[in-house]
Amino acid sequence: MTAPTPAPHDRAVILILLIATFVVILNETIMNVALPRLMTDLHVAANTVQWLSTAFMLTMSVVIPTTGFLLQRLSTRTVFFVAMTLFSVGTLLAGVAPGFGVLLAARIVQASGTAIMVPLLMTTVLTLVPPERRGAVMGNISIVISVAPAIGPTLSGLILQLLSWRAMFLFVLPIALAALAYGARTLQNVGEGQRITLDLTSVPLSALGFGGIVYGLSQASGPGGFGSPAVVWPLAVSALSLALFTWRQRHLERSGAPLLDLRAFRFPMFTLGVLLMMIAMMALFGGAILLPIYLQNIRGLSSLQTGLLLLPGGLLMGLLAPSVGRLYDRRGPRGLVLTGTALMTAVLWGLGGITADTPVWALLGLHLVLSVGLALLFTPVFTSSLGPLPMHLYSHGSAILSTLQQVAGAAGTALLVTQMTARSADLLREGSAPLLAQTAGLQSAFHVAAAISVLSIALALFLRRAEQEHGGEPGAGGSGAGAERPQPV
Repeated sequence: MTAPTPAPHDRAVILILLIATFVVILNETIMNVALPRLMTDLHVAANTVQWLSTAFMLTMSVVIPTTGFLLQRLSTRTVFFVAMTLFSVGTLLAGVAPGFGVLLAARIVQASGTAIMVPLLMTTVLTLVPPERRGAVMGNISIVISVAPAIGPTLSGLILQLLSWRAMFLFVLPIALAALAYGARTLQNVGEGQRITLDLTSVPLSALGFGGIVYGLSQASGPGGFGSPAVVWPLAVSALSLALFTWRQRHLERSGAPLLDLRAFRFPMFTLGVLLMMIAMMALFGGAILLPIYLQNIRGLSSLQTGLLLLPGGLLMGLLAPSVGRLYDRRGPRGLVLTGTALMTAVLWGLGGITADTPVWALLGLHLVLSVGLALLFTPVFTSSLGPLPMHLYSHGSAILSTLQQVAGAAGTALLVTQMTARSADLLREGSAPLLAQTAGLQSAFHVAAAISVLSIALALFLRRAEQEHGGEPGAGGSGAGAERPQPV
């Protein structure tokens, strides 16, 4: 029997959200190869310019936990307009920024919109698409999520070759405004908003908890490493805030609406999927920072050449995504994710052996294989982790997964950059040439990333496609809130 497809109206809603998500993700990656240029043009040091990425992740980690509440309280149209308006205002502000301070503020405003848009897309897809079709639809979504990051560095590299860095944002702005206008004309609401109250105590606890982790880890590459007070104190405040936040959410489960419903963790496949994605993000976010550093600082490639080298991998991910989604619907996640995590680990280990003389074709080949691994990993993990949740936990599950991705990305970046810096500094003190020292630092960091990714292989062994539960608890029967047909195994 053929699985039902979403109705035309539902497909239109998903299309609008896909276009908007493409724009915000394009913006997120357009900065990757621009940081060296910004250091020169804005007269700032490397640890300062890195705040354009760190502040973006920090804002995402603070805003995303509130999206579980926003998506339940507000209508689809309202959430969409808030997200895209914030993003468009931030983009305009970045395009006209006279200096680093205004640019940093603009990135924070952009990140606020991005943080809302991605969970909105995931929650809407889970609501509209039948369980037996989610793999295929998630695969099609992965085309956008894969191609946008691939185009971003290439596009920014091309712009930087010809124009000012401000043109990066002024190019994105008309696309964002067009997506906003298209959504205003055609987007319709999915479901109805609920009369729930925002818990004002949970918001600052969430911000200090998740934001403290990202901020503390971002300071680890400075003097003192992970033992620096700039790292230890934020992490201590974060740990205390998260403990209080967790207690508060458990209390609100009984007496009201929690800001972030942690009952999603009672579903084993969700918990496993979150852990798997966090480990993958720790390895890959750091790697995404390290590879452009190697290509530009050691190999001397321009920003455009760097973007062109990374472009085929992203396009390959997009081409593979629909097939991976269909394979997930037919065979489940385990074989796909095992293969993907194994390829990711092998490539990261291979990157640990690169030198200043490694042929460009070998680098391209490694990146293509890494992209195949990611294509096999992301769609199955997203679908199998969020799929078992009942409907009333969709928005909270998407928010939890997105938040912890940001935290894991910050942790991976901090760990790998710190490892690279420490190893290079040790070799410089021993009298090594600067180029050799930096290369050895990058090799060491890639080896650490490979070691982390081995854990994802172990977790993939336990991944399966679980039935969607009825009601609010695993195994609960009846027709409670969010009851759905069981997902076929």
